Amino acid sequence: MVPRERLVVVGGDAAGMSAASQARKRRSPEDLQIVAFEKGRATSYSACGVPYWISGTVACEDDLISRSPAQHRDNGIDVRTRTEVVAIDLAARTVRAREVDEHGREYDEPFDSLVYATGSVPMRPPIPGIDADGVYGVQTLDDGAALRAELDTGGVRRVVIVGGGYIGLEIAEACQIRGLDVTVIDRSRTPVGTIDPDIGAFITDAVRALGITLVLSEAVVAIETGRDGRPVAVHTDGERRLPADLVVLGLGVCPNTALAQHAGIPLGTSGGIAVDTRMRTHVEGVWAAGDCVESVHRLSGQRVVVALGTHANKQGRVAGINIGGGYATFPGVIGTAVTKVCDLEVARTGLSAAEADVAGYRYVTASVDSTTRAGYYPGAQPIRIKMLAEKRTGRLLGAQIVGREGAAKRIDVLATAIWNEMGVDEILALDLSYAPPFAPVWDPVLIAARKAFDAVEANTQV
Repeated sequence: MVPRERLVVVGGDAAGMSAASQARKRRSPEDLQIVAFEKGRATSYSACGVPYWISGTVACEDDLISRSPAQHRDNGIDVRTRTEVVAIDLAARTVRAREVDEHGREYDEPFDSLVYATGSVPMRPPIPGIDADGVYGVQTLDDGAALRAELDTGGVRRVVIVGGGYIGLEIAEACQIRGLDVTVIDRSRTPVGTIDPDIGAFITDAVRALGITLVLSEAVVAIETGRDGRPVAVHTDGERRLPADLVVLGLGVCPNTALAQHAGIPLGTSGGIAVDTRMRTHVEGVWAAGDCVESVHRLSGQRVVVALGTHANKQGRVAGINIGGGYATFPGVIGTAVTKVCDLEVARTGLSAAEADVAGYRYVTASVDSTTRAGYYPGAQPIRIKMLAEKRTGRLLGAQIVGREGAAKRIDVLATAIWNEMGVDEILALDLSYAPPFAPVWDPVLIAARKAFDAVEANTQV
């Protein structure tokens, strides 16, 4: 009897379980045994939904779980939760697993193929107090559960968020909804560093209008702790002392690659694990996917790490198809993202002005103000769209949108245009839908494209 091959998956969220599920779909349990290790309690959950669970918008933690460990087991995947992989031996083709309980039992698990899908970890700058109890990163469902449990005690009144990116602002809003005194600190001029400052100014106004204190252009230099070892204040390089009962880190994330580095799995120039388009690492039989890997940016050509669940699921799917004997590739990223701050919707795709400068592009910009519906139709809301187009060719390089209800998802039209290397003249000619409840007769996307086209034309005539 031919022995079964063994696939070990390290990480049980989006990328890891997508890979496991796709491999199982293509290969039977008699042909391929799949063992998946997950340090936490849950598998296949929405980390992006954690702020909305903390705020109470999402009622139940289970609502964030798309497929439980039991469901994966029913599908023929041996899921082992509360079990951390602490070492990988590429020569012996084994992983060392440790059960996360009071016993901490360790054992070795052999593999023929390995999927490394450890995700990312919150950035923790080396400042005093950063590792104190009461300083939270919010990256996993267990992280969110720990934060919510402390907020539910009723002993927290003042929360300081360090970092004004997507997760920082979403957690800030969640805490404000809970009636807490919230301060956000960010070293940039405006929140969300991947958004240009002229668009970021709208985010600044919206956050402050919500009643959240926003401290900009200052960095945190220390977290002061009391006798109990918990935070009492946050200090900035602007000589502010901001009282705090609890601190949340929203400084972004970095790839969780420590295990890979120790094992000898090569990293790329971005700091993420180097993979090819099929999600293969430079080690035979070892695959990687999700927040821990680097991707190719289709516009800049640079290797980048973009920690988004959309990419993680796609990359895991690609790895699983290939492990299962099929053929699939991951074609890269263009940086599309969307968020909501109170009732303000914010979206971006492609390159920001700063990113376009680094990539060496010469470009023109165009910004327009319009409404999400026909101006006379009830419920019409303001929207601003900014476009970056390459000089002379007119190719769309980037776009950003800020506005009220009905604004942000227009970014998908522009993401599709960038993906297909369309010029602003082609976008201007798009047959977009129109009816007064949904858009003006000239959709804001078309107005922005027309203005960008005019800027390109003016540049060509110079």
